[in-house]
Amino acid sequence: MTEEVNNSAPDNSRRNFIKTTALAAAGFMIVPRHVLGGKGFLAPSDRLQVAGIGVGGKGESDLTGVFSSGKSDIAFLCDVDDRRAANSVKRFPQAKYYKDYREMLDKDAKNIDAVVISTPDHNHAMQAMAAMQLGKHVYVQKPLTHDIYEARALTEAAKKYKVVTQMGNQGASGEGVRKLQDWLDAGLIGKVHTVYCWTNRPVWPQGIQWPATGGNIPPELDWDLWLGSAPYKPYVEKLVPFNWRGWWDYGTGAIGDMGCHLVEPPFRILGLDTPVSVECSVGSVYVDEFKRGYFPESCPPSSHVIMTFEKTNKTKGNLQMHWMDGGIKPERPEELLPNESFGDNGTLFIGTKGKMLCDTYGANPRLLPLTKNASDRTRPKAKRVPGDVEGHYTQWAEAAIAGYGKIELSSPFEIAGPLTETLLIANLAIRGIDVQRPNANGKGVSYPGRDMKLLWDKQNLRVTNFDEVNQFVKREYRQGWSLGV
Repeated sequence: MTEEVNNSAPDNSRRNFIKTTALAAAGFMIVPRHVLGGKGFLAPSDRLQVAGIGVGGKGESDLTGVFSSGKSDIAFLCDVDDRRAANSVKRFPQAKYYKDYREMLDKDAKNIDAVVISTPDHNHAMQAMAAMQLGKHVYVQKPLTHDIYEARALTEAAKKYKVVTQMGNQGASGEGVRKLQDWLDAGLIGKVHTVYCWTNRPVWPQGIQWPATGGNIPPELDWDLWLGSAPYKPYVEKLVPFNWRGWWDYGTGAIGDMGCHLVEPPFRILGLDTPVSVECSVGSVYVDEFKRGYFPESCPPSSHVIMTFEKTNKTKGNLQMHWMDGGIKPERPEELLPNESFGDNGTLFIGTKGKMLCDTYGANPRLLPLTKNASDRTRPKAKRVPGDVEGHYTQWAEAAIAGYGKIELSSPFEIAGPLTETLLIANLAIRGIDVQRPNANGKGVSYPGRDMKLLWDKQNLRVTNFDEVNQFVKREYRQGWSLGV
């Protein structure tokens, strides 16, 4: 009998182990997410529980993109303007609605896995930081931040809190950028020495004086919450929901709006870091026939910025990148025939052996002259993103479910942060144009920034030869608002 017991013991032990493990697994699956493992933990069987901050307009389309991935539930909505939020509230009726993101994170953090932020530029950083400090994965609209300091802070925070991050420049996941990379890696245009990026933006008012008269705050809008970190000013008509982009207190101008789509392809495929120097010229505004306007609160109507980047293994020496907005365009490539489109928005790569061109998002990539494209047989080697541009959302949702460091992303903060810093360094030169100094004789003022090349110290986040513009590297938040670092 003893022998029989001993012979059956391994089977009994195995059955008991399986039974015990199954029961434990079943119990594990029903434990609430906030009990299971602290910050950033997502139960394997769960769908991503997403909160949106800024859910009208672009926020609505961002949430729709995340939801359409099939991996997520839109569980919470937050917007300071009930009018803008109305469509999302109707589309996601099960979502709990808040007006203040701080209240939402305070009361429902345990029920949130990830946060999508689609607010004006000036509030991105503090909203993203608050979510990351709670261990929430974040998707943040472009540009990542309003200030250079904020971009660096978010990049470091993503690593510190080990959360999955993505900036909302969907072209970073597109087929076009990868085709450009394949051509470059195959040596079709040689080493790149010059890049031009241009846009017809702004398509909102810039180079204007702040309105002298205010307006009546709509009852659906909490103006104080909308201002957030920005200095207090009385409400004015038509600033919300779009024209804020042309004011430095809230927006980052044309390069902030479009640079993440047009500068991103060369930044990525050439392996660039932040520029070492930047210089610019801007379009003039005249208040009357003879007098140039001085409106430092507003972005200029047009600008041409030249950024210099250190050499990489894809460039011939240091690279010059030209940014042009307000309808300014580079010289038409001689390889284009007279009736072949150059585009209102685009990026042109000039290499030692040839040229290539693309539109916004890196879309419609083409070799120059265009006749080369019909015979192109370059093998695709760069890793593609399923779903192309729209796959940008699914990629982030799947990465958030998998956990930090498990899935490669197209625009995590480690990439989006330096790209955003680059665009905002360009803005230092643009803003420096209107920095005034008193003349030595005490009569009138001068504008020294209009004739300078600004030298950038990446490690210390400062311009070394024109200290006046360093005030724009890290702005002061309005009392009661903080980045939380």
